[in-house]
Amino acid sequence: MGRSQKEKGNRREREFASIIGGQRIPLSGAAKHVGRAHTGDVTGLGLRFECKARKDGFRTLYNWLDEDGIDALALKADRKDWLVVLPVGRFLQLMGKDPD
Repeated sequence: MGRSQKEKGNRREREFASIIGGQRIPLSGAAKHVGRAHTGDVTGLGLRFECKARKDGFRTLYNWLDEDGIDALALKADRKDWLVVLPVGRFLQLMGKDPD
């Protein structure tokens, strides 16, 4: 990973941590070398989050969420657990936090 990609990732992690009132996990990319305490990118609301940011890599997900009346996506790959994707404002509401 190049320097600019690492900086972008760090910015996005700090941004998400701020939104949820959490904190960025230091050395999060080094978890396999330094232990589970550094697993994930952000911690908050009693959860650990892995943050991913792509220029346009999630276009289909955003398009599905933009359909009228859709609150969240339920996604499943063969032999994998279900995933739920929802806008952060809705997530904060469900967690009992004010999304501002």
